[in-house]
Amino acid sequence: MEPAKLLDALDPEQRRVAQQVTGPLVVRAGAGTGKTRAITYKIAYAVASGVYSTHDVLAVTFTTRAASEMSARLRALGVPGVQARTFHSAALRQLRYFWPTAVGGPVPNLLDHKAPLVAAAATRLGLRADKTTVRDLASEIEWAKVSLISPADYAQTVEQLGRDIPAELTPQQGARLLSIYQDVKSERGVIDFEDVLLLTVGMLAERDDIAARVRAQYKHFVVDEYQDVSPLQQELLNQWIGGRNDVCVVGDVAQTIYSFTGATSKYLVNFTKRFPGAGEVELVRNYRSSPQIVSLANRLVSNMGSKRKPLAGAVRLQTQREMGQAVSYTAYSDDQAEAQGVVRHINKLRERGVALADQAILYRTNAQSQAFEQALSEAGIGYVVRGAERYFNRQEIRKAMVLIRSMAKAGSPVALTQAVADAASSVGWTAKPPAGTGAVRERWDALDALVRLGEDRAEKGMGLRDFVAELEERAQSANAPQINGVTLSSVHAAKGLEWAAVFFVGVSEGLFPISQADTPEQIAEEQRLAYVGATRARDYLYVSYAKARSEGRRASRKPSRFFDGIWPADTVKNPPAVRAGGRAAAKEFDQEASAEQKELFQKLRAWRKLVAAGLSKPAFTVLTDVTLRDTAIVRPATVKQLSLIRGIGRVKLDQYGAAILGIVRGEDPERLAAKTLREFIDLAAD
Repeated sequence: MEPAKLLDALDPEQRRVAQQVTGPLVVRAGAGTGKTRAITYKIAYAVASGVYSTHDVLAVTFTTRAASEMSARLRALGVPGVQARTFHSAALRQLRYFWPTAVGGPVPNLLDHKAPLVAAAATRLGLRADKTTVRDLASEIEWAKVSLISPADYAQTVEQLGRDIPAELTPQQGARLLSIYQDVKSERGVIDFEDVLLLTVGMLAERDDIAARVRAQYKHFVVDEYQDVSPLQQELLNQWIGGRNDVCVVGDVAQTIYSFTGATSKYLVNFTKRFPGAGEVELVRNYRSSPQIVSLANRLVSNMGSKRKPLAGAVRLQTQREMGQAVSYTAYSDDQAEAQGVVRHINKLRERGVALADQAILYRTNAQSQAFEQALSEAGIGYVVRGAERYFNRQEIRKAMVLIRSMAKAGSPVALTQAVADAASSVGWTAKPPAGTGAVRERWDALDALVRLGEDRAEKGMGLRDFVAELEERAQSANAPQINGVTLSSVHAAKGLEWAAVFFVGVSEGLFPISQADTPEQIAEEQRLAYVGATRARDYLYVSYAKARSEGRRASRKPSRFFDGIWPADTVKNPPAVRAGGRAAAKEFDQEASAEQKELFQKLRAWRKLVAAGLSKPAFTVLTDVTLRDTAIVRPATVKQLSLIRGIGRVKLDQYGAAILGIVRGEDPERLAAKTLREFIDLAAD
């Protein structure tokens, strides 16, 4: 594709990202602003311009799914062959290739799970090795390793940080656990995922010849989700770069939600200090969400940090869509009522044409999913739980794939649709969903997704062999077929995803922030997590919590502090499902608008009253209350954003646009009304 045509497909800020093809560049990209588009077009533009070769650029992402998506987009732009990988995937590839030269022999076996070895280390230390303890100790070991904290430095470091150690270990016991865990790995001749990065860093640091070969191959770097880089990942990136500066990083400090794993946004925030004169671009145009959802997102960002020290580097989003449905806020009586209420809304949206697969229920902890699973099952609605067993690792899917692969190798004459259905049936699939819930329903949903994928590919003329090839490619890139059901997910697991409708549940004190969050840093992370949850929605966002845990218990829960000034004072159980004009719209605005939005609405009305009086015409002929309310919700910052609001056409924009934008910026309504009237008088005189 011609370079100019690539640029034509981008907005001005994305174009700036694409056009800086050399040197350091930091891109601060807000939620839904098209960052993946910007960086894929950047790579494509650089290749088309002859600056990059497809083989000398490395694009680093944080998930296999994201890497697969980036590769697919680059192929669609006519740029196949670019390496898009996770840190671990890229490091493991290099480690396996260079290990015989650096060390000799094959790379040690890579652990799928470290739990058995952690349990062995805990037992040697005289600790309990129950499932919960082992899980927590494994997380602590991972944190120490990605933070580049050795067993020798562990005790002093955690004491300085005031860090709580799992299982009530002393800092010295924690250090001993790390050391014993290393011994257990060595005895068994295995390495874990953190070792992949550590060994690659060590190999590149100690072997100049190997480092030179890696750096000769990769000359340009693009790193996505840079706000969640750990010290270990940053050190690996440093080794890859090797003193050069041709690196583009993309991230959003407001979406830093993995600090508990050792990730930190400091590398994003301090990028220009490390690379003085680096290019800086902010992607602020939100294409994903409705203006009402964008307005909420901006309020949540504004509440981050403090008045004296706001969150450094945070992006304020600018909506690019027309008005949609108001964000819904509901306080239910108890957990069961919340689950049932959410299911009712899901059914209503399905009746309106919103597919179940395009709806999601997001929560803070996985334990919250049970009530919603039960309510969905009772309503006969399918669902999939993110963060559960990976699709292609499920036993029933692996068995079905073996059968499908065998039929393909044997040259079976059976049609694709029938072959997939037969394979799925042999491992438990039935034409009708089971009445059960939990694992039984999850197995059926997984197999049903495989059957429906086969039906879809058969309709497109695909044969059995090609279908097997697609399944193997999907398994390698963790690209599971879409299950026809509602997604249930923790907010952490939902990062990077989006749905038409999101039900953000359990938004109360004790869950947002989680009760275990004690320090200011932990509270700040919880606040960013709430922002991530809200910005997953495109068209519909329902925010809710339950006042009590169960029916008849005292209503002790309160809305999350993160929604102070946002959550309506008087929340109704079933808020209006659709924005309406007249009295219904006024009532909805009174119930759901923030104090800031109501204040702006009154200022706009005061301005309109003065203008209408000066022109001797009814106020509604200037602008209706509906238009003023929508303006107060969106808070447009540009003429283009203002033009997207219902009731503001070209004529109104010319007559009142400057005054409205001035009021939004905080200018005096009375002064702006006088200015508007003077302009009318001058126009009449001409």
